[in-house]
Order: sequence, then C-alpha cells, then structure tokens
Amino acid sequence: MWGGRVGALPRVGGFWLTGVLGRKPSCNAASLKGNNSPQCWNCGGSGNLIEGDGFFCPQCRALQPPDPTRDHFSLMDCNRSFRVDTAKLQHRYQQLQRLVHPDFFSQRSQTEKDFSEKHSTLVNDAYKTLLAPLSRGLYLVS
Repeated sequence: MWGGRVGALPRVGGFWLTGVLGRKPSCNAASLKGNNSPQCWNCGGSGNLIEGDGFFCPQCRALQPPDPTRDHFSLMDCNRSFRVDTAKLQHRYQQLQRLVHPDFFSQRSQTEKDFSEKHSTLVNDAYKTLLAPLSRGLYLVS
C-alpha cells in the first residue's frame, strides 16, 4: 500500500503521517510550558495545534479532537461563497480522508480511533453539504 517499502512514511497534503505506521516519536512537552495554545491530550504539549490544519499534535503526532467551532468551508478549504470549485472540493475531501480515515488508525489507541471517526464524519458531512447546491445554499444562510 505504501509502495512496498517497510517503514516508508507517506506525505499527504504537506503532512508526514508518522503515526500511521504505529511509530510514536518522543514528545518533549517540557520545552513548551508557558504557551497558551491548546494542549495535546496525549503528550500534554502545547504546541501550535492549529498549524497543519490542527489534526495532529506537532510533537507526538497524535490525532487531536475535532474543533466543534470549525465550519464546513474552512474545513474543506473553500471560500465562504455559493460558488464552489467541485473538483477542488473533491480533491480536498480525498486529502482529508487520507489523513483521518478510521482504517489508518486501527493500530492506535482507542482515543485516537474515536477522534478519527469523529473527524471522518465531519469531513463526510462537510463534503456532502458543500457538494450539492441546495444544501450548500441552506448551509450558507443558516
């Protein structure tokens, strides 16, 4: 699946998926104390979880809980407008599913499995909503 190379780390959308293959790099949360950023549930690191879409902790690469305040347009990297490039939307959907689909987290902790399911559900909902013009329009006015 990953080109037949054992230990090969895939790069998706500019992100190295280091945690997908079951490796867990060491965390250095002690060097991040005093930062007001959200903390990682796994290592306690308070690095910039917003960087890189906020899906993974930059220190330990653990999948983070989904942001409940994020809207469909920002998740799918689209302008908040009725006009949406459906090819770009489909590409972004596939890119996000390669990052957060539950199949990639089968060997991870139960917490990450649960977060993966939540992220995947949000991505599916956002894609379905923005793909259809009627649901997109209703979402815009809500």
